[in-house]
Amino acid sequence: MIKNIFTAILFYFIAISCNSQKKDNFKAKEIYKSDNLTITQISKNSFIHTSFKQTNDFGNVPCNGLIVRDNNETIVFDTPVNNTISEELIKWINDILHSKINAIIPTHFHDDCLGGLEAFHNHNIPSYAYIKTVELAKENNFTIPKNSFNDSVILKVGDKETITKFFGEGHTKDNVVGYFPSENILFGGCLLKELKASKGYLGDANISAWSKTVEKIKKEYPDVKIIVPGHGKYGNHELLDYTIKLFKTQ
Repeated sequence: MIKNIFTAILFYFIAISCNSQKKDNFKAKEIYKSDNLTITQISKNSFIHTSFKQTNDFGNVPCNGLIVRDNNETIVFDTPVNNTISEELIKWINDILHSKINAIIPTHFHDDCLGGLEAFHNHNIPSYAYIKTVELAKENNFTIPKNSFNDSVILKVGDKETITKFFGEGHTKDNVVGYFPSENILFGGCLLKELKASKGYLGDANISAWSKTVEKIKKEYPDVKIIVPGHGKYGNHELLDYTIKLFKTQ
């Protein structure tokens, strides 16, 4: 009897260990690719969407956004770079993921974040942005997000939550980050850099505040497992450390 109980307990812990390992060892895979849009699944319920922006200084730049999902509902962080590619992304989420889009959240006012916002509005998808992002979109005659928030906003996706929060200036005056607690995934947008990246475009930056802003994020989310930058490869907490070091001022 005791032997049977011991065996059952042992199998239980092995099963828990295997499930935990399976969860931690999710293999990222590219699940959609066209001439304009690539979608990479990085966890059970999170997907990076990547479109491309032609620039004078940096060439054809890959621009990342994040899709998070629960119970056939999604929230999208950052639009693709224009309305045509945004239409493609919306169609993919609706037809392939079989999911509704609860919200689109541009993480700052540049066109690699809200260049395709009109397409989302045309599908009656609510947009949410930090109040300064709304102000800067107005000033620059860009499509204006419909809803604004001060400091932070929590939005539901299925039975889960997303947290979008302003921690301070850096890449721009209005850059926010998005966090998906159920999978410990942080979308850093252009505030966070991929490993070995240069400082990039600094035309609207606050370089003296940048490192301090990222240090606050690091303190707020100590358990973060995956970090997605606005451009380039995703990684782990090392992206926070790299960005802090890159913009450290004496």
